[in-house]
Amino acid sequence: MSPRDTTTAPQPASRERKPMKSKSRSGRTAAAGALGALSCLLLAACGTADAAQETEAGRAAACAPYAAYRGHEGTTVSVLMTGNLDGVRLAQALRRFSDCTSIRIDIEGNTSVEDEVRKRAGTGDAPDLAIIAQPGLIAELVGSGDFKPVPDSVAKLAKENWAPGWLEYGSVDGALYAVPYDSSVKSFVWYSPAALKKGGHAVPETWDEMMAVSEKIAASGGTPWCVGFESGGATGWPGTDWLEDVMLRVHDPEVYDQWVAHAIPFDDPKVVEAADLAAKVLKNDRYVRGGTAGIAKTSFTKAGQPVLENRCTFYRMASFYAGNWPRGTKVAADGDVFAFQMPAVDPAKGKPALVASTFVGAFGDRPEVVAVQEYLASADFAGKRVAAGSWTTANNKVDLDLYTGDIDKLSAEIMRDPGTVVRFDASDMMPAAVGAGSFWTGMTDWVGGKGTKQVLAEIERSWP
Repeated sequence: MSPRDTTTAPQPASRERKPMKSKSRSGRTAAAGALGALSCLLLAACGTADAAQETEAGRAAACAPYAAYRGHEGTTVSVLMTGNLDGVRLAQALRRFSDCTSIRIDIEGNTSVEDEVRKRAGTGDAPDLAIIAQPGLIAELVGSGDFKPVPDSVAKLAKENWAPGWLEYGSVDGALYAVPYDSSVKSFVWYSPAALKKGGHAVPETWDEMMAVSEKIAASGGTPWCVGFESGGATGWPGTDWLEDVMLRVHDPEVYDQWVAHAIPFDDPKVVEAADLAAKVLKNDRYVRGGTAGIAKTSFTKAGQPVLENRCTFYRMASFYAGNWPRGTKVAADGDVFAFQMPAVDPAKGKPALVASTFVGAFGDRPEVVAVQEYLASADFAGKRVAAGSWTTANNKVDLDLYTGDIDKLSAEIMRDPGTVVRFDASDMMPAAVGAGSFWTGMTDWVGGKGTKQVLAEIERSWP
């Protein structure tokens, strides 16, 4: 099944980064600096410690699964990725592979991977592998002539481990250039289970139920929603997610696809209809904590925190937000905070889910680079990375019991549910001038008071 079909989640088997400055996983707080060196040191040190504590027979048994990747001893493969804790956890997941194959893996963290990749492509200084977020960037890199199509061995693994639609996003003109790395569900509404229960409300199962609960909370003097669009130079991207989510719920997925491809104009009446529905929350001072005028000034990383103090009830944000709650917060259906899938307007049309993903692509094609590519596309790697925590994948060979976080497991279940209608983050698919430009600023202007038709017309005029 394909994310371009009506039911698109991968079938069952066995959580930014939108901005060029990274929205999808994307969206997570990034920290550059010494990550590359830290990851390598961690990788080397842990590998050495493991080796020292193992008997020769034990080490041989532990390394047996990596026999196919051997033969490249003493080589180094560089990996460029978003500079945050993900790099350290990637190093942990690759520890045994590196130790058993003697391939050193240098992980370089950067706060703006997309910009860095553009800068280095074609200069002879590109990384061997890059983990990037935007399908549009993949096509751009292919056009540079420096980005390599995946080897046949990697393509075979990708086809075995992902539903076809996930591979479409890493393909250009029918050729696969990048394989999914992590994948996340963006269509989540965070809430406090205790506060919702105390108010006498059940978790909404339809859009109308969610709005009815919102009205009851507002009518009783409470605040149903927290909203924040501020994200530095990427301010506005949470607003694009809002409109994308509603667009996918108001209309059939084919209309969403037409909008993304500009087969219908950005200010088409269908888009106006979706924006008008979103406005019932985003342009409603009774519903938004601090009023709608404060949305553009409220950091998306902090905007959801009042949920814990019952100062608002709902916060729409992707699965990665699980890592933004204070240390010690229990994220579970019976915990301090949890999330539900933003409900459908018409449940008969399925359960819509907006998703995002990062992809592994290569600038190098040396044998050791191919070996690392193959391993990153394997179910064994995905299982180890899932077990390291705070990571979800659409790889359908991963045992769901390996997930250590409830929200990550829920995300994986949603992506595998055949009743889920999956579509990729629209602005990541649109030309950068729109998806990471006028769409961001337009949503900011919109919650600031500009009219719906005026904003959508301005975005339409900006389309290349």
